[in-house]
Amino acid sequence: MAKVNYSVPDEVKEAFDEAFKGQNKSAIIARLMREAVEEAKRAERRRRAIDALLALRERIPPVSADAVRRAREDGRP
Repeated sequence: MAKVNYSVPDEVKEAFDEAFKGQNKSAIIARLMREAVEEAKRAERRRRAIDALLALRERIPPVSADAVRRAREDGRP
């Protein structure tokens, strides 16, 4: 198992110690680190998806508001 050593502001450590009093702090830190890694992966997937949508949008010709309105009206029963 790896050991890590990070410096945090005193008020963060005090709040952490108070919030997780009597609990296995190493297990809590490991869980929080896993959650942070997963969130970073989700954020990267969102960025890639947005970039793909923006690239697709650049290749699609613009449509006028009238054309959109006509398409909506034509598609209604």
